Amino acid sequence: MTMDGPRLKQPRFNTKKKLVIYIALAATYLIVVMVAGLVMDPEMYGVHYEDSFLAPSLAHPFGTDIMGRDMFWRSVKGLSNSILIGLAASAVSSVIALVFGAVSAVSGGKVDRVIMWCVDCCMGIPHLVLLLLISYMMGRGGFGVAFAVAVTHWPELTRLVRAEVLQVRGSQYVKASLRMGHSWFQVAREHIVPHVLPVYLVGLVLLFPHAIMHEAALTFLGFGFSASTPAIGGILSEAMSHIITGKWWLCLFPGLMLLIAVMLFDVIGEKLKMLLNPGSGNQ
Repeated sequence: MTMDGPRLKQPRFNTKKKLVIYIALAATYLIVVMVAGLVMDPEMYGVHYEDSFLAPSLAHPFGTDIMGRDMFWRSVKGLSNSILIGLAASAVSSVIALVFGAVSAVSGGKVDRVIMWCVDCCMGIPHLVLLLLISYMMGRGGFGVAFAVAVTHWPELTRLVRAEVLQVRGSQYVKASLRMGHSWFQVAREHIVPHVLPVYLVGLVLLFPHAIMHEAALTFLGFGFSASTPAIGGILSEAMSHIITGKWWLCLFPGLMLLIAVMLFDVIGEKLKMLLNPGSGNQ
C-alpha cells in the first residue's frame, strides 16, 4: 500500500512538472522577444541597400531582404509588436467574456437572451471577415487590429463562463448559503469565483495564440500595421513576391518564430486544463 501511493500521484506530479517547464519556456521566449523589441535600436533593422538579399550567415542569421534589412532583428521586432497586441487584446477580450458570462448567468431572463443573441451573432459571422470589417472601420493600423481582435474573441469564453456560473448557482450549497443569510457578494466570493477562475484562466491562455495569429493574418492582408512598422504578417506578405526567386529565408524564419510562440501557449493552455481538471483528458 505504501508503494502504491507515490505511483498514483506520479502522473499528476509529472503533469505539474511539465506545466512548469512549458510556462518557463513560453515566459522566457515571450519576455526576451518583448524586451528585445522594445529596447531595440531601429538601426539594427534599418535599410542597407548594399546588403540586399544576403542568404543566412553568421552576420545575418535570418538573411536580409530586398532593402538589405536584417531579417533576424526585423522578425524579433515584428513578433514583439504581435505579442504586445496579443496580450492587450486577449486580456480585454477575456474580461468582456467574464463580465458577460457572469451577468448572463446571474441575471437570466431578457438579459441572458440578449447576451446569448450577441454571442450567436458574433459566432455566426466568419471570424476573419468580422475582423477585417472592424479593423477597417477603426482605421486599420495597430489600434484597428488590437480593437478588432479584442472585441471578437469573447463569445466562446462567455459561453464557458456562463455554463460554469449556472452550474454553481444551481448547486445545493449555494442555495443553502443564501438561505443562511449570506449576500450574493459573499456567495460569489466564496463559491462562484473559485469555481469559475480555473475555466477563466485556461480560456485566457488559449485566447493568446488566437490573438497573435489573427493579428498576423490582418497585417498579412494589409489591414494591420503599415509597411514602415515591422510585423510578422507584413514580413510574410512581403516575402510572398520573392519566394519563387529562391529567397526562402524571407518567410521561413519569421514563420517559425510565430509558430513557436503560438504552439508554446497552446500547449500551456492544454496542460493547464489537464492540471485543473484531471478528468478532461489523459495525463
